Amino acid sequence: MKKTFVLLAACVLAMPLSLFAQGAKETVVDENAPVTIQYWTHEDPARTALETELINQFMAANPNITVVRSTQASVKQIELVQTAFAANQGPDMFNLPIENQYAYITNKRVAPVDYKAAGYASKQDLLDKYAPGVLDAVTVDGEIYGLPLELTNWSIYLNKKVFRSAGLDPEKDYPKTWEEMADISEKLVIRDGDILVRRGYDFRYPYYLTFFVPMVEQLGGELLSADGKTAIIGDDAWIKVLTYMQQWGPSGRNLGSPTYKNARNLFNQDNNDIAMAHTGLYQEGRIEKDNPEFFKSGEWMVIPFPTFKDAVKDVASCFYGHYFMVNVDSSPAVQKAAWKLSGFLLSHGEDYLTRGGNIIQPTKALIASDTLKNMPYSSVFINDMARAHMIYYGENSAQIQTLIRNAVESVMLSGVSPEKALATLRASVQEVIDEQ
Repeated sequence: MKKTFVLLAACVLAMPLSLFAQGAKETVVDENAPVTIQYWTHEDPARTALETELINQFMAANPNITVVRSTQASVKQIELVQTAFAANQGPDMFNLPIENQYAYITNKRVAPVDYKAAGYASKQDLLDKYAPGVLDAVTVDGEIYGLPLELTNWSIYLNKKVFRSAGLDPEKDYPKTWEEMADISEKLVIRDGDILVRRGYDFRYPYYLTFFVPMVEQLGGELLSADGKTAIIGDDAWIKVLTYMQQWGPSGRNLGSPTYKNARNLFNQDNNDIAMAHTGLYQEGRIEKDNPEFFKSGEWMVIPFPTFKDAVKDVASCFYGHYFMVNVDSSPAVQKAAWKLSGFLLSHGEDYLTRGGNIIQPTKALIASDTLKNMPYSSVFINDMARAHMIYYGENSAQIQTLIRNAVESVMLSGVSPEKALATLRASVQEVIDEQ
């Protein structure tokens, strides 16, 4: 599995030819030969505008390189990349959430970083530029297989007008615990029969590794044992959170459901149909673009991820990374060009933060910058990140997330008891990790 770069003892070729080494394979690359990079990424209008501009600059400076940038909705992108790689037609360069991307490393479908092509003097130079631990998720057997486009966590956006309409003071009455979240949402909801016309809050379905597992951890449960060999630790914690979700759903207190439109996609419009939504710092740029009047109104705020009243751990929603990765089956020339493009894009961290979707590239310089500190409510996200950990990632992480989804949605939508759902979840996750 380990891939290494092979260094030649003597330089036998003159520029513009360079040596591209990957594993035991040595290939001569003509860096002036025409190449095309197929770059796939998820939709984000602000980032699209910035990356279109940057890619045009990159192609002007590298006239032999053509970049074809393709976008899809986030969930669709995960499916398309998987299907394309299964057919050996994967993109040359792509990014996904790490929990969906890690398997491409373990299955040897992506190439290790070409440090010099990406603009780094060495592996250590790359490590020195980033916050500690950021590259651990893409490091296997000492090789680094991805460069972080963004490190993202989610806190809770709150519409102050909706709170006041229900007689609540948003500055004082916002929910600090999950118990308060349910009770406050009960005051905020508007129903037409059983149909929710306005929700107080709803969860970020279907990203259960991001929000649901931390809720379990707050109560002392774990997804896996410390050695990774035993699934679903702490029955009481799991049952309590599954019961909470059952009561949240349409057969309980009817406060929300996976069948409704994602709350994050409604929040920006300020249409009195959602009071709180779980999303990231990037949402600020989307509010500003979609609804400038609401953005400037002072009628929204961001609050921390709640904990249970009897929590034994203070755990916030997981953070996750999107990493640029390069297809190992792309030609050596295309791989080198793709790493060069990755490095060029990532050299514009402040642009991504301020006008590229408010995303955080986790370099030491950007994290310490006044630009980040001065963004509205950035301190909430920074503090929540300090309470959080990287999302569970592994060769099986996407599969495990689907199994958790099945468990949660079975209690919410199908009347399955939390105890039965937990038993099924334990057996199925245990089977997955036993097969690793």
